[in-house]
Amino acid sequence: MMSQMLRSLCLLWLAGVAMRVTVLAVPPVLPLMRAELGMSETQVGLLVGLPLATLAIAAVPGSLSIAKWGALRTVLIGLFVTAVAGMLRAVVGSVWLLYFFTLLMGFGIAVMQPSNARLLREWVSQKLGLGTAVSTNGILVGCTLGPLLTTPLIMPMIGQSWRLSLAFWSVPVLVTALLFMFLAPPAPRIEAEAAYGLGRWWPDWNKPFVWLIGITFGCNNAAFYGVNGFLPDFLANLGRVDLIAPALGYMNGSQVVISILLLFAAERLQYRVWPFLVFGLAPLVGIGGVLLSSSGVAIVISAIVIGASLAVTFVIILLLALTSGPADDVHRITAGMFTISFALALVLPVLCGALWDLTGQPWAAFVPVGLCALTVTCIGAALTRREIRGSFAGRCRSRA
Repeated sequence: MMSQMLRSLCLLWLAGVAMRVTVLAVPPVLPLMRAELGMSETQVGLLVGLPLATLAIAAVPGSLSIAKWGALRTVLIGLFVTAVAGMLRAVVGSVWLLYFFTLLMGFGIAVMQPSNARLLREWVSQKLGLGTAVSTNGILVGCTLGPLLTTPLIMPMIGQSWRLSLAFWSVPVLVTALLFMFLAPPAPRIEAEAAYGLGRWWPDWNKPFVWLIGITFGCNNAAFYGVNGFLPDFLANLGRVDLIAPALGYMNGSQVVISILLLFAAERLQYRVWPFLVFGLAPLVGIGGVLLSSSGVAIVISAIVIGASLAVTFVIILLLALTSGPADDVHRITAGMFTISFALALVLPVLCGALWDLTGQPWAAFVPVGLCALTVTCIGAALTRREIRGSFAGRCRSRA
């Protein structure tokens, strides 16, 4: 039993890495891609945004795939599509082909997300907090590996080829798919699933819980992408270009550290109000430190506060989504949540930039991030209350 639990956790961690590593492999080689393919800055922005758009659009089809073929087969489909499309980006001769394979890769990732959530309930239902923390750690490690290792380590080994770099980072996804094929434990048959049939795939958009958890998770994601997107320009505007690398590096690195600590604490934070009150509001403190500090050390510490606190609320929001409904509805709840959350993650950073442009004030770009922190705190804290969560969640009985 213990060996099967460990095997399940390792596979869930690898799936988490696979859901981000091919996406975050792009930023370190963007200058080379832009030069060779003749891309404009607008085209670069579209390339960065395409995976997020696909994550929002394809989450519901992922739920359908789970209802039709099961979570394990859907994860396998997602892994193989992500790996193959990620590798095919290396042979493109035009920007439009690059866009096509990026969209296809994003589709593979998108169908994996609700599938991974379902596997958490099927494989580690007795240790759901631990499983969520392990999966989240994999996601955050996947976000970190490409930016951390590509420029100093991988590129010198492959002759500074951005094409080989993209192919290289697709290999771990392919290996993960093969490991799932041969090592994944059989999924238990959930009795309720048989009772409700294959029609249970469409998210119940009439349930307030789906919208509330989606908005909360979306605000967490939007704050993450907003700070990552505008902190470099803000620091450059201050004349502190030297702080960009350490601020971003420590902010994102702190998320990996926190996710490791949550391996031992996630279940203790489940359904508690105080983590939202503390870590939900902490990004406001970090943003204030970034905007008001003149010390480089203080700015980096403030960035760490932002990253670490967002990692904590990321895990406990995901735990709420996994545990607030019946097991056979997990894929529907999370599909709705991911659709709403990544749509917000696309829109709000655009709002950040628009406020900067309209006001001419760099600090204005961080106002939506602050509002996101307040939203996460208020809605997240409310959803920890059993009576509120129960009235919003319930059992989704409508059929698609």
